[in-house]
Amino acid sequence: MGFEHTSVMPQEVQEHQNLKPGHICVDCTLGGAGHAFSTIRAILPDGLLIGIDQDADAIRHATDLLHPFKDQVRLFHSNFSDLPRILSAMGITGVNAIVLDLGFSLNQLKNSNRGFSFNQNEPLDMRMDIRNHLTAFEIVNSFSESELTDIFFKYGEEKFSRRIARKIVEERIKTPIRTSMALSQIITGAVPKKSAAKQRIHPSTRVFQALRIAVNNELDRLENFMAAVPSLLLENGRLCVISFHSLEDRIVKQALRRFENGCTCPKTLPECLCGFVPRMKSVFRRALVPSKQEIESNPMARSAKLRVAQKI
Repeated sequence: MGFEHTSVMPQEVQEHQNLKPGHICVDCTLGGAGHAFSTIRAILPDGLLIGIDQDADAIRHATDLLHPFKDQVRLFHSNFSDLPRILSAMGITGVNAIVLDLGFSLNQLKNSNRGFSFNQNEPLDMRMDIRNHLTAFEIVNSFSESELTDIFFKYGEEKFSRRIARKIVEERIKTPIRTSMALSQIITGAVPKKSAAKQRIHPSTRVFQALRIAVNNELDRLENFMAAVPSLLLENGRLCVISFHSLEDRIVKQALRRFENGCTCPKTLPECLCGFVPRMKSVFRRALVPSKQEIESNPMARSAKLRVAQKI
């Protein structure tokens, strides 16, 4: 597998994790292990890095890359939402830093053979973890027109979701839609040409995003994870989350806002009576974005947003 261990906003993540030797840190989404590689070097000689990824290829790659530090590394083939269970099983009550990079790697786009990219002619799968049962093929070929419409609109914010769903149902009656390229051609044919010409992105982008989210249950898992974060961090521990679209960023931003200012009392009261106690504080009021130089060298970073919060 041609894994690249470059990572998005590496300097910003490294700086704002606030790492010290001996810290316990978690990389919840190893991917190419770029963040993990930087993190482990910052916490040596006696720190511990816990790495998680639901893609078995990513675990194999990280195992090789981090082999020189194997005594300070524990890797888990799992989803980041399983972190509470993993820490409990390890007897760890809290960690100093958590990194969650919600992007998917170039390896998954180019080499996974699971149909993540509309530019590749691959089986329509889209499972990050092939142990899961639901695939994009099943959704596209068996879900009703209304269910497809809902998925494309809710998870892709696709304004032509109804037209695209109708066209998919029409085409699958003739023959099953088996590949990513076949699906992309159907989507492109369903989107009005005038609208497609005005878009800065490929007509298939939002539908492919929606299918990937649905197949991997990404947003529900992110909400569950964010709800657990304060209980996973030690005092002054840091959370760094990189999101790549508005649905993810909204979940992260709203969770951090609840942790910081979840008081339910009327604003007219002179003091809080509901008993709310802040649990985390955002390090920056607004999300950080990649530098112009990074976007030029890595176009996949262009939509990234980094939010950093600290346990109080």
